[in-house]
Amino acid sequence: MQRPRVAIILPDVGATPVVLSAWFADPGDAVFEGDRLVEVLVGGATFDVSSPASGRLVEKRARVNERLAPGQALGFVQPDNDDVSPQT
Repeated sequence: MQRPRVAIILPDVGATPVVLSAWFADPGDAVFEGDRLVEVLVGGATFDVSSPASGRLVEKRARVNERLAPGQALGFVQPDNDDVSPQT
């Protein structure tokens, strides 16, 4: 049985506006929990959003230069059926 998708959620960074400045993975790419997936700009500073799970990035819901709201789903990760650990 496949696990449900896990949303990549923009946390409340305490300031606005928040703008998506970069994605570090594309749909289909393997990602690991804690990997940096998204960079956002907040008042001239950058903030990274990490992968909430290990698996594959399956959907991007936000685009570069898009204004974002706290709690917004930026995309989704499909967890692998088996535990995934980074290759060293």
